[in-house]
Amino acid sequence: MTNQQDAPGPTRRRLLGGAGLATAAVLAGAARSARAAATVKVGYVSPQTGPLAPFAAADAFTLAAAKAAFARDGIAVEFLVRDSQSNPNRAATVANELINAGVVLMLVASTPETVNPVSDQCELAEVPCLSTEAPWQPWFFGRGGKPGEGFEWTYHYFWGLEDVIAVYTAMWSQLSTNKSVGGLFPNDSDGNAWSDTAHGLPPALAKLGYTMHDPGHFQSGTDDFGAIINAFKSAKAEIVTGVVIPPDWTTFWTQARQQGYRPKIASVGKALLFPTSVEALGRAGQNLSTEVWWTPHHPFRSSLTGQDCTALAAAYTKATGQPWTQPIGFTHSLFELAADILKRAKDRGDRHAVLEALKTTNLSTIVGPIAWGKGPMKNVTKTPLVGGQWRLLPGSELKYYLVIVSNTIAPEVPVADHMQPLP
Repeated sequence: MTNQQDAPGPTRRRLLGGAGLATAAVLAGAARSARAAATVKVGYVSPQTGPLAPFAAADAFTLAAAKAAFARDGIAVEFLVRDSQSNPNRAATVANELINAGVVLMLVASTPETVNPVSDQCELAEVPCLSTEAPWQPWFFGRGGKPGEGFEWTYHYFWGLEDVIAVYTAMWSQLSTNKSVGGLFPNDSDGNAWSDTAHGLPPALAKLGYTMHDPGHFQSGTDDFGAIINAFKSAKAEIVTGVVIPPDWTTFWTQARQQGYRPKIASVGKALLFPTSVEALGRAGQNLSTEVWWTPHHPFRSSLTGQDCTALAAAYTKATGQPWTQPIGFTHSLFELAADILKRAKDRGDRHAVLEALKTTNLSTIVGPIAWGKGPMKNVTKTPLVGGQWRLLPGSELKYYLVIVSNTIAPEVPVADHMQPLP
C-alpha cells in the first residue's frame, strides 16, 4: 500500500502554497491594472496669446478631439494646458508649474521661444518631453546640445534648416535671378539659427552660388525697416528670405513696397505660414512663398482618430469656421504620440517607464512616420517639407490659398503648380 503522505496530489500544504502564489499573482495583476487605470497628468504648453498665437489657433479643437479619443481608448488622462504668452520666460514658468503639478509627460509646440524653455525645464526636472513646430537646429544647438550626446528626457520632431534650404533653393531655381539674397533675421533663437555662419543659411547658400546679404539683426516689434530695405536695394537683392513673426513681416513688406523695393521672390518662414497673415497684406500677398509642413493633401492618416489629412482639415473648418492652417497636423500629432506612449508604458504613472516607451516610439501619424534612432541627432527625427506659394482666389481681393510648387525632398506630397515671380 502506498503511504498516503508520500502520494502525489494536492496536499493541504501544496494547496495553501498554490493559493498563496495565485493570490500574489492576482494582487500583482490588480496592482498593474490599478496603475494602468489611474488618471495621469499630461502637460501641454503653447503660445495661445501674443504675436505667436496663430500657431495655437487649433489648440481647442485638437484638445477636444484628443480627450474624446483618449476616453474611447480607456486612457485616463488629465490634460493640464498652459499659455506661454509667446514669451520664453513665461514658458519656463508654466513648465515648472506643470512639473510641480506632477505631469508624467510634457507636450509643447510652436517656435523655439516656447519649445526651448519648456524642454530645458523638463530636462532639468527629469520629465519626459515631446516637442515640435520648431526647426531642429534652434531646438538642439540653441539648448547647448552636443552631437553624439544629445539629451536624456527631451525629444523633438520636425524638419531642419537643411530642409528649408533645399526647399527654398528648389523654388528659386524655377525662376531667373541674380542669386543675390537679402536676409531678414530678428535677434531671437530662430533668427540666430537661420543666419548662423556655421549651421545656418549663409554657408549652405554660398555653396549653391547664392550671395547672402545680412545687414544686421533687428528686435521683434520694430516699426522701421528703412535701413534694412536700403541695404537690400544696394545689394540688388532679387530674393528676400528670413524668419519673422507675422506683425514684423507686415511692417517690412508694407514699407518695402512704399520705398519701391520689389524683389522677384520672397520666401519667408514663420510669418507666411498663415492665411490670415497673408490676407492682411491685401493684393501684396500674391505669390509670396514659404516652407510647407502640412496640408490637407499630405498622404498621411491619424493613428488617434483614423482621419486622413483632408478629413482633419475639413473637420477643423467645420468646427471653427476658419481655414485650415499648417500647425493643425503637428499639434494633433503630439496627442497621437502621447496616446501611443501611454498605451505602451509599463507604468503610466512612472516617468522613467514613460520615457522608455517614448524612446521606442515607431508610429505612423498625421504628419508622417515618427521614430527616433535614425538622426540627425539622438533626440531628433525629421518630418517631410515642401514649398508653396500663396495665390489669390479668382475674383477675390483678400482670400488666398496655398499651392505646392516644389516637392524635391518629399515627393510623396503632390505638386500643383510651378513657381511664379512676385507681381
